[in-house]
Amino acid sequence: MTDGYVVATDGACKGNPGPTGWAWVAADGHWAAGSLPVGTNNIGELLALLAALTDHASVADLVIQADSKYAIDTYEKWMSGHERRGWKTAAGAPVKNREILEDLIVARDARRAAGLPDVVLEHVRGHSGHVLNEWADERAVRASQHAERGLESSWSSHGGQDLIDVSAAPKKRR
Repeated sequence: MTDGYVVATDGACKGNPGPTGWAWVAADGHWAAGSLPVGTNNIGELLALLAALTDHASVADLVIQADSKYAIDTYEKWMSGHERRGWKTAAGAPVKNREILEDLIVARDARRAAGLPDVVLEHVRGHSGHVLNEWADERAVRASQHAERGLESSWSSHGGQDLIDVSAAPKKRR
């Protein structure tokens, strides 16, 4: 068992680009999700990470589990270098999703300024029975379905939605 407050994140996209959803689900059943009418899977993954960070800005021992190596590597390895290079990749191309990366840097730096330890990011294998990841995927897919109707929105257990029973994975809807 991982120590700390554990939150799993996931993104979903119908197409790529296409209607996009993101979500985080915590071990205590709290959750949040959101939709964008047009985005990519990477945007969904990054927005889920950003929401998990900002929604838990005061949590000292925050552990975020993600099935996206892209989101983890962006946060841990790449975004600071992109910023130093004037938002260019190592190859000199413009960085994709710059606005989200700038927001991630702000969230990271706010934790540090508050004297909180850096968030711990853990990679989990997606669609492999990891209960929190399965719930994050379920919420992100639902949000992407909402986005298919052209709607941008967000929902949260902190905003009046019911908590999720995370003692078991969600039932498959296929």
